Amino acid sequence: MAKYKVSVDKKKCIGCGACVSICPKFFELKNGKSHAKKTEIDEKDLKCIREAKDICPACAISIKNVK
Repeated sequence: MAKYKVSVDKKKCIGCGACVSICPKFFELKNGKSHAKKTEIDEKDLKCIREAKDICPACAISIKNVK
């Protein structure tokens, strides 16, 4: 099963909480910025993370395939 790395660019994040509202299992707000609760995820969790990435108005979430 493929593994993915999730990260949030703190410089881009505006702290709106959209990612938390759509995917609270993997994102939370800390000090006014989004934070990924887990940085490595399995393919089965990718749908939720992609939705959060797509809804982010600051384009601060990135997902990379890890070999």
